[in-house]
Amino acid sequence: MAPSALARTALVVEDDPDIGKLLQWVLQREGFEVMLIADGRRAAEHVAAGEPSRLVLLDVMLPQVSGYDLLAAIRAREAWSGIPVIMLTARSQEKDIVKALDMGASDYMLKPFQPAELRARVRRLCPA
Repeated sequence: MAPSALARTALVVEDDPDIGKLLQWVLQREGFEVMLIADGRRAAEHVAAGEPSRLVLLDVMLPQVSGYDLLAAIRAREAWSGIPVIMLTARSQEKDIVKALDMGASDYMLKPFQPAELRARVRRLCPA
């Protein structure tokens, strides 16, 4: 299924509850229904069994399953393989950014982030 044909839903995988709420708020302002999951294992189960979202925001450092492993699982599932994934993390070393992009991340943002910049990147990847 083409990403543009999907409902305007977003999967946010973030273990910090305050950041998760902020991401949810930002995405809701862009017209997304948001599913917030706080650990990598539950997110991996959702990706394995659930319908694809239109967008994924993914932290790298997660409990249970890392963001890198989750990104690999997303790219391995045919239904999810073309979904834009924005990595949103405090890991700022070049090797981390290159690894995520090489694994198929659509974009990479550093925490702390500016909500307006995130919204612009979301609009670029998921035009209304």
